[in-house]
Amino acid sequence: MLETALDERTMEFIPQLAEPPVRLHLLVVDADAAMRSACAEIASSLGYAVESTGDMTQARGMLRGSTADILLVNLPAGSNQGLELVSEVKLLYPQTAVIAMTASGSVNAAVEAMRCGASDYLAKPFAMDELSTVLDRASASLVTDTATRQLRERLRLSQGLGAMIGRSGEMEKLYRILSKVAQSTHPVLILGESGTGKELVARTIHAYGPNSQKPFLPVDCGSLVPTLIESELFGYVKGAFTGANRSKDGLLVSAEGGTVFLDEIGELSLDLQAKLLRALQEKEVRPVGATHRIPIKARIVAATNRDLAEMVEKGSFRKDLFYRLNVVNLRLPSLRDRREDIPLLAAHFLDHISREHGTKFTLSDEALRTMMLHDWPGNVRELENSIERACALSSGPILHLGDLPTQLQQQGLEARRSTALAGEPEAEGGSPQLTTLADLERQAILGAIRALNGDKLQAAKLLGIGKTTLYRKLKEYGIADPLREE
Repeated sequence: MLETALDERTMEFIPQLAEPPVRLHLLVVDADAAMRSACAEIASSLGYAVESTGDMTQARGMLRGSTADILLVNLPAGSNQGLELVSEVKLLYPQTAVIAMTASGSVNAAVEAMRCGASDYLAKPFAMDELSTVLDRASASLVTDTATRQLRERLRLSQGLGAMIGRSGEMEKLYRILSKVAQSTHPVLILGESGTGKELVARTIHAYGPNSQKPFLPVDCGSLVPTLIESELFGYVKGAFTGANRSKDGLLVSAEGGTVFLDEIGELSLDLQAKLLRALQEKEVRPVGATHRIPIKARIVAATNRDLAEMVEKGSFRKDLFYRLNVVNLRLPSLRDRREDIPLLAAHFLDHISREHGTKFTLSDEALRTMMLHDWPGNVRELENSIERACALSSGPILHLGDLPTQLQQQGLEARRSTALAGEPEAEGGSPQLTTLADLERQAILGAIRALNGDKLQAAKLLGIGKTTLYRKLKEYGIADPLREE
């Protein structure tokens, strides 16, 4: 298979469309005539209205004359023309979806394009189904409802919502739900592994809701002893306990129509669960040590990394409180389930650190490839910490594999050994043998045909050679059926 930045597990979560719901306009910009023609032919067969050009200046004129819905643009090696076009398009035509094409392995070029506003990228050479997938993904984003699109843009532009950065299928689903949930005042239960950004999602719900000017008050139910949690939530009166020198309103009262975020709600004791349920049902609280009750008006957003349904079955979490909190349920994807967002998140964290240190840090291709392979049990938080560590230990602006945490280094070295065993056998003395141009040519031809499920004509177009040349090469190799060739 040809190398891509995504693996099969992440592809499962990308919404697929058999064809665009409307006839969208696609502009292909690539100086390579064969590649340009092949992309145009594939897109036309998928129902797109296609124009193409090999000249950047002409592309600008075509965009002015009839703004494209999707721009598929090549980023030529050693030139910034492609990146400049991406930046101009996103500035002048922000609704146009931009897909960047890069040379195989040029991961940093793709990341730079996405920093400039590209929504997706393809690494050459690519298979027909890869092009179809990114076009479908772009089409899906274009037909997303206006409220979702506006929310997504605001999230993308925000520098404080790192965990909300992403354009994967899983994040698109989350944005669609958030655009609706934020407009209501119903309780929300956020589920997800540690480090997936549950508090950031809660803050987003509050920030884009009708009471965004009111307080957002978080409380960590897992870090406080039960008596302190009760005082925090419900308040207390003067003299209620030793040290209570004055009365204090609880968070449920202080919110005054805002949001109270109950993080790690699964850690609450059954006694406190009962008191919280009563407060939510009766919309009033009785402060610790008081005989009177105080009305409350607060939106409750709760979060946990535990399985509350299982806890209900075991009797460690009240069923009635679970149903009261679970009016709207949001399950956050783990980072390993949205690997295509790793380059965007890495770029965001690197930009933040670069501004703080005055040094423009970038990742080497090998370091980023290793990050794409890692399962990230600590999710976005672990990714951020790994990048901070790499920047602190790096001897220069480029972060290499050796700058990453030990576990990632081992994973990268293992991938390097596997690659060497597969394609670069060692000669006597331990030095890798050099691969000849003829061998590279053979690998490229056979790899393209396999990736296209035996479609030799399409393989020839994508490789930029004539079909006669391709058949002659296969005859030289003595291969009748490339799909059977090991």
